[in-house]
Amino acid sequence: MAQFSITSSAASQIRHVLDERGHGLGLRVSVKPSGCSGYSYVLDFADEATTDDIAFEEHGVKVFVAQDALEVLDGSEVDYVSEGLNQFFRFRNPNVTDECGCGESFNV
Repeated sequence: MAQFSITSSAASQIRHVLDERGHGLGLRVSVKPSGCSGYSYVLDFADEATTDDIAFEEHGVKVFVAQDALEVLDGSEVDYVSEGLNQFFRFRNPNVTDECGCGESFNV
């Protein structure tokens, strides 16, 4: 069975953004071919679940992953971190074999 984890920090941020937005079921995570290394993460709001979605729920929030992205994302953890003045979602993906120097894309 596929695994995808949500840290409490990421869950708090997802909940905050959905509350500000006023609607939505959770966060949608997918990948697209991009950059110099192969793939990049794509984040969007999930306003409805599709038959292609696998839903992962932790800390009271849901993350929806499309089945076609599951092979690349299986075992990943999404976190929300602060580095200096920047705050962003960070993925810890055990399938990544290489990342580009700019951090925009990765390879599996």
